Amino acid sequence: MPETRIRVRRHVRDTPGVHFNRVSRDLDIATGQAQYHLRRLVRDAEVAVERIGGRAHYFDPAFDPWERRAVAFLRRETAREILVRLHAEGATRPATLAAELDLARSTVSWHVSNLTESGVVEKSDDRPVRVSLARPERTAALLDEVSASLPDRIVDRFVRTVDDLFE
Repeated sequence: MPETRIRVRRHVRDTPGVHFNRVSRDLDIATGQAQYHLRRLVRDAEVAVERIGGRAHYFDPAFDPWERRAVAFLRRETAREILVRLHAEGATRPATLAAELDLARSTVSWHVSNLTESGVVEKSDDRPVRVSLARPERTAALLDEVSASLPDRIVDRFVRTVDDLFE
């Protein structure tokens, strides 16, 4: 196996949920090179890919599909803040999350919808709706392993700024 492919595979395994652009940046390789090696690694089942929120995230194949979705969200600042809050406080109303995190309700609603669709959080059937972690113990373990990347934090902060302008 070529040295570059070995480096790409190692980086994906050391940085679960890393997205395509970051692989290229972190390893200082050309975009086409990263694309070629990632495609080969996925084809050979050395690496798994999960498309979440318009981005391709790469994982060690040992991560199950739920873990892949959870890790991808944990790499995004706002979703991570919501998950950390739910881990610390348990079931919470979305309006409470918005107030405590100083976020627009629409922002929290959008993230909670995506997290619910992915099975990372659950919504209660009662009124008012409360959200909670679907797999609290596993989410807690993943929180320790993953942090949001700088580019993801910048995008999240831009979205917050735009939301604040229109609220």
